[in-house]
Amino acid sequence: MSKTIQDSIRYSIQQPSVLLTDQEGHFLTIAYLVNPGFEKTGLNTTKEDVDWLLNQGYRVVILDYNHHSKAISPHINQDIIALNDAIASGEFCSLKDCSILQSYVLFDGYRIKRNIPYVKDDPTVYNCPDQYTVGDSLRMDIIYPANPKTPVPVVLSFSYSNSYATYDEEKGMLTAANQNKRTFLPYTFAGFDDSLLEGAPAAGMAWAIADHPKYCPWGSGKPLAGKNDTYKSYQTNPDAAKKVKAAIRTLRAKGADLGLSEKIGIYGFSRGSTAGALAIGDRHVPAFENAGWYREISDAVQAAVLGPGVFDYTQIYGHQNDGDENLESRCPWAWGNLADNREQWETMGATYLIKSSATPPVFLFYNTSDAPYYADQITVLTQKLDSLHIPHFVLKDYGSGHSVPKRTQDLGLIYRFLEENLK
Repeated sequence: MSKTIQDSIRYSIQQPSVLLTDQEGHFLTIAYLVNPGFEKTGLNTTKEDVDWLLNQGYRVVILDYNHHSKAISPHINQDIIALNDAIASGEFCSLKDCSILQSYVLFDGYRIKRNIPYVKDDPTVYNCPDQYTVGDSLRMDIIYPANPKTPVPVVLSFSYSNSYATYDEEKGMLTAANQNKRTFLPYTFAGFDDSLLEGAPAAGMAWAIADHPKYCPWGSGKPLAGKNDTYKSYQTNPDAAKKVKAAIRTLRAKGADLGLSEKIGIYGFSRGSTAGALAIGDRHVPAFENAGWYREISDAVQAAVLGPGVFDYTQIYGHQNDGDENLESRCPWAWGNLADNREQWETMGATYLIKSSATPPVFLFYNTSDAPYYADQITVLTQKLDSLHIPHFVLKDYGSGHSVPKRTQDLGLIYRFLEENLK
């Protein structure tokens, strides 16, 4: 049953000759939405694109909307939410063995390029685990139009699920158990019913999702010879900023051959918002520029949609008992006390990088029922944007607690903002 069209959807399951599996042995599955209520972006036939996916090793579940007038953006997002919830719960179209690490919802006319490396991690930044001494590659997935009539813009997100190196005590070796967790459904799309990225093709855009720059379990990480879990619940620069810039350059370089335009928007929520916000500023910091490939390519973005995150670490002591106690107690372990090291603290957040009106337009969203420090951080960021006359919009109380916009009217506002600034 479709929540979008309030009727049943006819589906078929097509199996490749050799199935792709994730680290846990589950099958990479594509929910492929065909014949929606809008014109497809690509010029290929549906069969051509489905056959391509099958040849890559994906199991493809084709859901046919029969050109229903309601199967359009942003109404179709309600079905995207339902599909991800079904895959995560093991109840998707009678399939119980779908990967919850790397399964995707794609629209007719789109293909996927998966696990593209964008930077090599430096193991000495977070020092976790101790046995991790040779850096892994951080990677991204790009969902792009196949053979489009015209190039389309792309929305890039930094995951709010962390990939990281894992040492198996029984095997006595590092394993890939927690690599490529950027689309781990219980922590991302299904965990928060987040449909904005996967719904972007219905609004005429492509999307990409990159590993979060903190390549470490979110509650762990320490400087060399530092205290255990110094970096509990936060990232550090220059490492994070370098990786964000490297991801944007890689996406722009790869996009030229994937039917993407030069226009890139950022979307971020929670730790993904803290990371993604580092992309919007125009201040040039040499220490933030020397990572990844394609350094000759611009890392500028043209718009950003940012949810609750941390944008200025110097503001964390503004109120007591407001939810950022981990930051209050542990940031000084990494950067020294704020009073004596304020300049270094400033370089850790996105507001420092916002220098002039060259910063792109920003759409911000948060709930006042979320942890209070998020509202403080949004306020600090909007004040900085105001001071430089940078266009911005704030969507407040679209839901409750730590959540993303899910209502049709709110998603419509975000897509319109992206379309106005990326098309």
